[in-house]
Amino acid sequence: MPNVPARSRGFALLIVLWMLVLIAFVVAQMTAAGRTESRIAGNLAANSRSQAAADGAIYEAIFHVSDARPEQHWQVDGSEHAVQIGQSRITLQLEDEAGRINPNLASGSLLEGLLRAVGSPPETAADIARAITEWVGSAKRPVEELLVEYQAAGLDYGPPGAPLESLDELSRVRGMTGALFRALQPHLTLFGPADPNATAADPVVAAALVLSGALSSAGVAAPPPANPNALPDIIIARIHAAAEGPGNARVRRMAIIRIGGREPTGYRPLAWGNEDD
Repeated sequence: MPNVPARSRGFALLIVLWMLVLIAFVVAQMTAAGRTESRIAGNLAANSRSQAAADGAIYEAIFHVSDARPEQHWQVDGSEHAVQIGQSRITLQLEDEAGRINPNLASGSLLEGLLRAVGSPPETAADIARAITEWVGSAKRPVEELLVEYQAAGLDYGPPGAPLESLDELSRVRGMTGALFRALQPHLTLFGPADPNATAADPVVAAALVLSGALSSAGVAAPPPANPNALPDIIIARIHAAAEGPGNARVRRMAIIRIGGREPTGYRPLAWGNEDD
């Protein structure tokens, strides 16, 4: 058998060592990837459990709002309730949707009042309020005139003259800025009446009611005590659910529910999903 030169043996050993290093690197990467995938899967499972718990808590809130017994009934007045479902703790907050302003139904003067309440100058507020009523079709003007105004504002579309299908559409109204839309959004709904319930209104909506002349500056008197065994025929509740579960899982859900009336099950979801931070 011929002798192998020492230089060749050294080169072969170097190749073997490099291969071992490469194999060790690949194994380490695969192990790390496996751990990462396992951690991601665990987080997804924990979030799914917390989401299911939050949704379950919303159903529990619907039950309590529907229950006329004083010891079981929950008021839709912004109050908070804590419940435990499985290993998740959920904080619920219930708001009356009738305390918000519905841009599909609200008068131009109320919209103008809301715009002023969030900081718009009076002339700007009047102009944008008119644009909103034209967008939703409650104020009629020739389409040609509206298109000219939108084109003058650098927009290549005009108002549809139909009710909003989502609040996000308001961001397309002539004169609406991103900052103004974000200021308006917490006070708006597509599920409330034409005239907000002043007793359920937040301070901004209450200010809008005063500015529009719908409410005196003295505010609204507290309603007389109600029969604790009597419930309104229909309640539209906005239910916020913030769940915290194992593994630091945190989920925020929100549902708008029509409760009462002639609903076959006693309630009907109008909106349900994750809540934006």
